[in-house]
Amino acid sequence: MKITQNILVTVAVLFGLLTIFAGTRVLLGSNPGYIVFRPLLIYNAAMGIVYVAAGIIAWRNIKQGMYVAAAIFVLNLIVLTAIFFLYTEGNSIAVDSLRAMSLRTVVWFALFAGFWWLCRSNKFDGFKPDA
Repeated sequence: MKITQNILVTVAVLFGLLTIFAGTRVLLGSNPGYIVFRPLLIYNAAMGIVYVAAGIIAWRNIKQGMYVAAAIFVLNLIVLTAIFFLYTEGNSIAVDSLRAMSLRTVVWFALFAGFWWLCRSNKFDGFKPDA
């Protein structure tokens, strides 16, 4: 089980570092090749830091990591829904932004599901069902 936890934590941290890198690169002036919705860019760059922190939290305490992953998933889903609405209303939201936000949402759902599975597994030493 520890190997699965380490894989999930590594995915969370690497995904966060990549998000920080991509977001700050565009914030500093790099052209991604599509229309940039600045509030989404700022959100994603900031969330990259949260993703790394979530990985560290999950490494230390899988149950807390599960809760953080759930919160990140919900936040990303809310933002995805908002930008999809803006896109359908004709605002300047790139399809690439919708795809990237969809990917972030799916990744964090998968991480939440993985952490949840670890917490519910009888083989996980650190889980206390009533805690």
